Amino acid sequence: MGITVGAALKRAAISILGNPKALKKLLFAVLVVFVALLLPMVMVVCLFSGSFQVDSGELLRYVEANLTESDVQLLQSVETTMTEIENAMIEAELSADVGAAQALYIMALYDFASQPGFVSRLVSCFEAEQTDAQLIANVNAAFGTEIPAQEFTNVMRNVRSRRIDTARYVDCGTKNNLDLVQWAISACNSGWGYVMGTFGQVLTVDLLEAKLAQLPDAIGPYEDYIRANYLGVRTADCIGLIKGYSWYDPESGNINYGSNGMPDVSADQIYAQAAEKGSMATMPEIPGILVHAPGHIGIYIGNGYAIEAMGTRYGVVKTAVASRNWTGWCKNPYINYIEETEEVEGV
Repeated sequence: MGITVGAALKRAAISILGNPKALKKLLFAVLVVFVALLLPMVMVVCLFSGSFQVDSGELLRYVEANLTESDVQLLQSVETTMTEIENAMIEAELSADVGAAQALYIMALYDFASQPGFVSRLVSCFEAEQTDAQLIANVNAAFGTEIPAQEFTNVMRNVRSRRIDTARYVDCGTKNNLDLVQWAISACNSGWGYVMGTFGQVLTVDLLEAKLAQLPDAIGPYEDYIRANYLGVRTADCIGLIKGYSWYDPESGNINYGSNGMPDVSADQIYAQAAEKGSMATMPEIPGILVHAPGHIGIYIGNGYAIEAMGTRYGVVKTAVASRNWTGWCKNPYINYIEETEEVEGV
């Protein structure tokens, strides 16, 4: 199975690989294989409609209802390999790239999995701080494949955007400033987009149309750009980036609106509600404090930099605080502030 699979199959793979909770369940990790084998008509329709969306629960029920004994054995074998890849990547201190390794296996290297030492060969292709082009060059050299680096990047952009990595969190059981920083860094590194009124959800056609109906003047002028660049990608607006962290449940992997004591506030409201705040001249060196300007807000990550959902044509980006027109700082009143135990990494 090559990485040049059809668009519908790619999107199914992205949906599944982008959900780390789904990867823990039997069969669920490898539904993409059976999309190809069991749902040919669905694939044909999706390829021509351009609006493929995966209902993972419905897909799982369909697949389970059509499995033969040999199918089950194959699925169990693939799930075992997926788990071995995850464990080997974690052991190699490459946990952030588990999704990339599993995506390569499912979409490009499946036929090599029966070869001795497959997992170790795959893991050896990964290095810290490498580009996609460097990774794919290593993979092609190790397996004799001809995977196009740009095509892998295109697939992985959506996989990375959907996947929320909590590996560097200090305490998933609380909402705190250091994990807010890691949330923001992950969103920036994963290429989250910007859509007004969103807070970290994967942007579907239905969600976009709902937001267009809700905020036609704000979103309407950018509709074509959003459809071309952000469908299938996680998106947020400036305050949505902050609310999404508070509403995110690491156990389920869901972002639950209004949860964890965080109300649906605006950028100006959260600044007004903050008990600790001041002018930029008085801003302390505390990762996870918020930087504010009228109608806009960002997350300070330390060392003079912030991450902000800047606008539709920018998405979530890292910026130098001194280069922006912030007017004040505040502590987020809806999270705990704890001392930094080690240097913040990731960006």
